[in-house]
Amino acid sequence: MSTVPASPAHELKSDTRLVRTGIGGLDDVMSGGLRGNRLYLVEGIPGSGKTTLALQFLLEGVAAKESVLYISLSETREEIEEVAESHGWSLEGVTIRELIPSENTLNPEEQYTMFHPADVELSETTKTILQDVERLKPVRVVFDSLSELRLLAGNALRYRRQILALKQFFVGRQCTVILLDDLTSEGRDLQVQSIAHGVLLLEQLNPEYGAERRRLRMIKFRGVKFRGGYHDYTIDRGGLNVFPRLVAAEHRQEKTLAQLSSGLAPLDALLGGGIERGTSTMIVGPPGTGKSTIAAQFAYAAALRGEKSALFVFDESRNTLVSRVKGLGIDLAGPIEAGMILIQQVDPAELSPGELTHAIRRVVDEEQVSIVVIDSLNGYLAAMPSERYLVVQLHEMLNYLGQKNVATLLIGAHQGLIGMQMNTPVDASYLADAVLLLRYFEYRGEIQQAISVVKKRGGHHERTIREFSMSAGRIRIGEPLREFRGVLSGIPSYEGSSETLQKADPK
Repeated sequence: MSTVPASPAHELKSDTRLVRTGIGGLDDVMSGGLRGNRLYLVEGIPGSGKTTLALQFLLEGVAAKESVLYISLSETREEIEEVAESHGWSLEGVTIRELIPSENTLNPEEQYTMFHPADVELSETTKTILQDVERLKPVRVVFDSLSELRLLAGNALRYRRQILALKQFFVGRQCTVILLDDLTSEGRDLQVQSIAHGVLLLEQLNPEYGAERRRLRMIKFRGVKFRGGYHDYTIDRGGLNVFPRLVAAEHRQEKTLAQLSSGLAPLDALLGGGIERGTSTMIVGPPGTGKSTIAAQFAYAAALRGEKSALFVFDESRNTLVSRVKGLGIDLAGPIEAGMILIQQVDPAELSPGELTHAIRRVVDEEQVSIVVIDSLNGYLAAMPSERYLVVQLHEMLNYLGQKNVATLLIGAHQGLIGMQMNTPVDASYLADAVLLLRYFEYRGEIQQAISVVKKRGGHHERTIREFSMSAGRIRIGEPLREFRGVLSGIPSYEGSSETLQKADPK
């Protein structure tokens, strides 16, 4: 069951309490958190963050003045404390019960002869657990891990019955229980999945280049409209950070189509007055044609109007961008220092797509930016596992930004410099509301540049091709190149009476 999450108030019965996990993004995926007095299963290979998640869950209980119990069947107290220390946590208030066989079991005289080890050890383990629960009366309990309990049970039938008995025991004592499973058994064990109230899967992916990627998925959550699909997460100092998958339909609000000026009259004229709030504009062209410069000009003009912009830069360092556009009369240093222009350098090898989406949502919600620039789609593609997923996620992001009345500028670099065979690694032009095309063309042994608007939904725009240049300390947009034919091919033919190009309009 997986649909758009509804308000937790509509999900809870009058006798069911909401249990926060201490991980905000995970609670959001689960429509507010776990449902109390239930048993949950968290699955994941070693290193996926199960223990860290469990400790955050228990520490959230400690903060709420609840009694909590950590039952370890595989890790020592020292190992658990080392995990907590790596995150800067104190385990004061967390009761840790180690149920690990002692070193005495290695002695021959300590080995069982009349009984199977499972018969004795499982009985002793269960008895110890029940005694601790009766004595401490915990509200939150973690079992780490089920692989040990599965081995002690000896067979699948006994294992299932043991889990069922534990479930009934805890539910009757108002406990919320998380069982950790490291998936080390042969084959996929679905026994506990069928018993648990909810099942969470943690996955760790290892791309050919760059840091490992982690994602989670809520496989099952009885009676709750949770957010389905995969959600990226990271493990940093301080615990798990979960970045819920963006669902644009959850952020609908009334749109306004007020125009945003670039601060350059000829460019605004090409765009029919500027770009509209809540729309997306894709700026495409070969490297070096001025795509990022135009985006910076829009952000600079917005700052002069008292509006904020956010630039997510993949391909160029912040210092390089600031110093380069300064030579064209776009001084970003002041607006950046004043907090009017936010620039985030993005490393696609380290930042997951979900983390990038979360960063964009944060600046939109917290900083109230009016313009978001993604520079470029080529770098964005490198952060995605495949083009297919990029287009779907980009579509959702553009819908979200549009519903937030944010104008989005997407930079797309063509492969190649000149000619008709140029293309982008991913074609997102059909997603954008407007497409601004920059081109090189050759004329009389010199490389010239041209600019045109080839698409704009729901609005008037010029259909002319104008000369474009970045020289003499400014961006210059000239008159329409009406005396040329084939400019977009890169090798036009001249059909006018003059042998010189129309020079740029100085206005």
